[in-house]
Order: sequence, then structure tokens, then C-alpha cells
Amino acid sequence: MTSSNYTSKKTPWNLEPAPAWTAMIGIIVLGLIGAVPGLGRVVTLFFPVASLVVGFFLYSRYPILYLGYTWWLWFLTPFVRRLADFGSGYTEPSPILLSPFLVTALCFITLFKQLPKLNSQGKLGTPFVLAFIGLFYSLLVGIIYREPTKLVIATLEWFTPVIFGFHLYVNWRSYPQIQRNIERVFLYGVLIVGSYGVLQYVALPQWDRIWLTNAPIDSICSGGVEVLKCRVYSTLNSPEPFAGFMAAGLLLLLCSTSRLSMPAQIAGYLSFLLAMVRSGWLGWFAGFLALIFSLKEKFQIRLILVFLIMIVCIAPLTQIEQFSGVTERLGTFGNLENDGSADARQETYEEVLGEALTNWFGQGIGGKQYDSTLLALLMNLGWIGTIFYGGGMLLLILNLFYQSASRNDAFATAMRGVVMTVVARLPLNSPLKEVQGIIFWGFLGLGVAAHRYYQYQKMLSLREANGYSLEGKDVSTESNLGAYIVRERDNM
Repeated sequence: MTSSNYTSKKTPWNLEPAPAWTAMIGIIVLGLIGAVPGLGRVVTLFFPVASLVVGFFLYSRYPILYLGYTWWLWFLTPFVRRLADFGSGYTEPSPILLSPFLVTALCFITLFKQLPKLNSQGKLGTPFVLAFIGLFYSLLVGIIYREPTKLVIATLEWFTPVIFGFHLYVNWRSYPQIQRNIERVFLYGVLIVGSYGVLQYVALPQWDRIWLTNAPIDSICSGGVEVLKCRVYSTLNSPEPFAGFMAAGLLLLLCSTSRLSMPAQIAGYLSFLLAMVRSGWLGWFAGFLALIFSLKEKFQIRLILVFLIMIVCIAPLTQIEQFSGVTERLGTFGNLENDGSADARQETYEEVLGEALTNWFGQGIGGKQYDSTLLALLMNLGWIGTIFYGGGMLLLILNLFYQSASRNDAFATAMRGVVMTVVARLPLNSPLKEVQGIIFWGFLGLGVAAHRYYQYQKMLSLREANGYSLEGKDVSTESNLGAYIVRERDNM
């Protein structure tokens, strides 16, 4: 990944490069005007196309900004859809929701370019290949059983997270720039999305009311579409993906030194609690433990202090009557035998588990949705697809937790916590698709990219320390460089 030189004239807000920011601001404006009466239909039709055009421009010219743009589309596109529905009436299905899938699918260009070079990409690329094999197998099965529309949507849902993670991995040389970009994205993302979540809970804007009235998600507003009675989902589609995003962002912010980190975390934790997603809370706690035990002592103390400050700031707010639903939801952890969602999951396991365990060939992607990753994989991918897909996923997770080259990088360590927030929820939800899948596979890919980047830096340092001459040598990859250093060392 090579960034274009930022030599363009500055925008009035010192946003550089100007062409890239002009294009992205244009997308923001296009999304906002959807709320204007009569223009929502126009935005519904043109937003996906415009998003894809801008995405291709950024992918080609400004690859780091392309990544940030892609993240933001995943976070904000459902909100754009609601604004467009507010302007011109509810639309189902809405083409707007295709925007992040289409922009992420540009990473297939990376796959086609890198496949011939896969041997030089190192052994860490093998797990992605295994995952792709499992998905391609399931796609072939799906062609037999699924109608074209469902198959295309399911293909985008399953493939885009993996291809995004692969894109981040193969661009490991740009890890420092990607890290800074993602830190900013999640800092402002938690601040903006979290703040809007609190506003949504206490005010419930009209575009959210319209969507809740029409969308078939009864669990969001069990007490009616009224202020203080709806679970927070902010700019996303429902509380569960919102909680998945917020759990990841809040863990990353625990290692942030930005002055905006504290207000962002206050808004983030409050909206995270108001989402009332218990699996999200459990995922965050698992990620927090993984982060604590992975950090060095000096970072552990700082992390605990930051978390204690957050408790002091947030705990009094949850005692206010308007936020009493949070404490009631927390109390259900001790009374799961009378919990409706837990009973529903148990019934699903009892009905489907036997069939899933004997389903060797699978029904292909695009089948029935399940609140369990195990059931979703076995029923859609079958044992054949699951072995490849799950095997690749497991290899990446193991590599992420056993690597040591990036231990001094707090952000790289925080990525382990982010991945663990998803791993902990695999038996309870199916967080491997859409925005949750993007977070999971994206941070898996970036995690192994960080490991590879630091390994390469160590090899370069070894070269300099021993004075090896690289003149006329092919050291374009770290495998070539490492082999050359070993040969020179053995000959000394």
C-alpha cells in the first residue's frame, strides 16, 4: 500500500489531501440531504453508487483514507437510510444499506493482485486462504439452493469481512499509518456514535421513530416507541451490532492518550449500557481481561485507573430513574432461568443441534439465520466448509495471542481484546457478518500485520547491527531478508 503524496492545496479546515476530503464531504452532504422532503428517494438510489465511486477513488489514490472511509460507512450507513426514509417514506429493502458492502468489496482487487504473490506473503496468509476455501465451497452449494438475490447478498455478508481482513494483512508495511488512522476513526466514532446513542434514548428523533414503527425488530422497543423506553442502537441497525462496535471502540480507547478520549468514553459507556445487550457486555468483559493480562505492568496500572474513573463517572448516572432499565437488565444475569431470550436460544439448540452435527455438506450461504455461530456455520457451510473457514479463523486467533513481537505496542495488544469481544459471543450470537464481522476479521488481519511488521523491523535492526551488505540482494520480503541474514550469519 502506497499513499499518494499529500501535495494538494489545503481545505479551509486543513484537511489534506483536498481531493479526498472533498469527495468524502460530498458523501456526507449527500447522506444528510436525504432528510429533505422529496429528496430521500433520490438519495436512496444514488448513495450506493456515489459511495462506490468515492471508495474506488480513495482505494486507488489514498489507500489509508480508503480504510477510514470504509469504517465510517459501516458505522453510519443505517443512519443515512433512516434519514432518507424520513424524507420520502420507508423503503424496504433499502439500496443504501449495500453501500458499505460494495465499498469493502473493492478489496477483492487486493485478493486478485496478491494471490500470485501469496508464497512471498508468508505463512500468515494461509489462514485467509483456508477461510476463502470454506466460503467458496459454501457459495457453490448455495448456487444450488438459493435464489440469485439472496445468494448475492449472502455472498457480500460472508465474504467482505474476510477480504477486508486480508487486505489489512497484506498491507502490513503500512501498519503504523493504518494504526493511526484506526485510532482516529474509533476515537471520533465512539464519541459521535455514543453521543447520538444517548440523544436517541432521551429524545428519539423522528427519523428513528419512523424506522422503529416499520422495522420488524420488536425487541428494541418492548414498551412502545417512546422516549426512555427503547434500547439504544444509535447510528447502526439494531442494539447488537451497536454493542459490538462500542465494545471494540471502548477497549481501544482505554489505551488512547487523546484529550477527547475521556468524553468519548463517558458517552460510549453510557450508550453501551443503554443498549442493554448482555452478550455485548460479556464480550467487553472478556476483551478487558484479555487486554489486562496481555499488557505490561505499567500499562496495566494506567488501564485500571482509567477504568475506575469511568465507573465513577458512569455509575451515578445509572441510578437516575430515567436510566433504571440498565440496572434491571444487569439484574437478569442472576435470573436466566426466567429469561425469554435465553429460553429461545436453548430451544433453538435443542431443535437444530442434532441436524447441524450431522450436516456434512451444508445448505449453502444465504440460509436461515441463527443466534449461534456454531449453528450458523454448520447449517450454512456444513462440516466441510466449517473445517476450512473455522480452521483459518482459529489459526489467526492463535497467532494473534501467541505473538510477542508487538508486545510494546499498546494498540496492537488492545486488538487482542477487540478480537476476544467477538470470540466470547460466538456461542450466543452470530457476529461474523456485516459490521461485527468487519471488526472481527479486520482486527485479526491487522493484528497479524502488526506482528509481521515488527518482525521485519527486528530483522532490519539485526542487519544494521551486524553490518550485512544488501547490495545486489533480493530482500523485497522479510522471508528473503531473513534467509539472507541466516546465511550470512552461518558463514561468519
